[in-house]
Amino acid sequence: MLAAFIPSFPQPQLPRRSGIARLLGGLASACLALSLAVSLAAAPAHADDKPEVTKAKLGYIALTDFAPLAIAKEKGLFAKYGMPDVEVLKQASWGAVRDNLELGSGNGGIDGAHILTPMPYAMSLGLVTKGNKPCPMYILARLNYNNQAISVAAKYMETGVNKDASLFRPWIDAAKKKGAKPLTFAMTFPTGTHNMWIRYWLAAGGIDPDVDVATIVIPPPQMVANMRVGNMDAFCVGEPWGQQLINQRIGYTAVQTQEIWKDHPEKSFAMRKDWVDAHPIATKALMKAVMEAQIWCDNPKNADEMSKILASKNWINCNIEDILPRLKGETNYGDGVRKPKSGEFMKFWRDHASFPYKSHDKWFLAEMRRWGYFPGGVEYDKVIDGVNRADLWKECAKAIGQEAMIPASDSRGVETFFDGVTFDPADPEAYLAKLKIKNIDGKKGAKK
Repeated sequence: MLAAFIPSFPQPQLPRRSGIARLLGGLASACLALSLAVSLAAAPAHADDKPEVTKAKLGYIALTDFAPLAIAKEKGLFAKYGMPDVEVLKQASWGAVRDNLELGSGNGGIDGAHILTPMPYAMSLGLVTKGNKPCPMYILARLNYNNQAISVAAKYMETGVNKDASLFRPWIDAAKKKGAKPLTFAMTFPTGTHNMWIRYWLAAGGIDPDVDVATIVIPPPQMVANMRVGNMDAFCVGEPWGQQLINQRIGYTAVQTQEIWKDHPEKSFAMRKDWVDAHPIATKALMKAVMEAQIWCDNPKNADEMSKILASKNWINCNIEDILPRLKGETNYGDGVRKPKSGEFMKFWRDHASFPYKSHDKWFLAEMRRWGYFPGGVEYDKVIDGVNRADLWKECAKAIGQEAMIPASDSRGVETFFDGVTFDPADPEAYLAKLKIKNIDGKKGAKK
């Protein structure tokens, strides 16, 4: 029973506009082990915490990192907190997530979603919305760290293109010399994490993503099919699609994103601001359910069951073999490189994976500025404070007996990337100043 488990973590031996970073896995801290020893049953919904409503519509994209929403539904956690009528609805693309959030459930849309972390900011600022009308959003929790992949077509395997994107340079130059179509790189949404990862990776290898290559938007579940017919040379997306590409022998993994930025933030749980403001108790009920689900997802003993649930037709609809290996940190890159105990796995709760660090959101805003979305600048702290609800996360953590998991600061501090570049959230403009490849004024044609 969910309320009774105490996880034991193994010791690792880690469209409307046209991004990247690396990482490794980690091990659970003594603090985490102690906090998870608290019974999850210690936080039942009390009568005075009765939600204003029992229903909410939450969207998700078919990706492994939406797992906490599926588990919260499958294990009855939404019902536990007085929200038995929550619907978790599959969306066709990140563009559809945006559109349905703009509509809201009252107009046939959704109230919240499993979402790319930068999207709530882009929507709140009206950067990617219909008529550029702001759709105010709140980020309530992070859903996971790690486990996105940059995949490359099989024809490049002999070139050895890997974490060093500069190995693509001969192909890029040859295409230019012939006047041929430029190499094409796919991501999932312009102001999304995958665009940021693939851009960071290319730029670190001396390749300008706005000048040297073409970028296109493809929904995550369609990536493998599009690679099969030759519509792109590489793509960045979350699992299980990187593993599925390898299982179908269409391409290989050049780099996993946790190799670019260790324990990087990935998806978030976000909701419309007006819904949250109108339903504060229901919001916290949803958050508690999702947070408990994250703890369940992070227990290695649950990996097989979780993979079976996620792979079902009700959710992702794929083979279990496309999900389970990388969920366990068993990484086959598809080019003969295997890391069966690499420790490069997705984290849902440990190492503060659920906490929405404001410093992480600041990096995403800085990268959006890097690629032309804020040519006039951006008031980082003001924008983040209007979207990021770390305060609600802390309140809910206390309510479910996880106070020990509340970090001392809303900042994780200075972050270091695989190319040696550091990001100090205290001075994001200094970070941008030291980057050689950028498009801050948006004049290179990045925004589409």
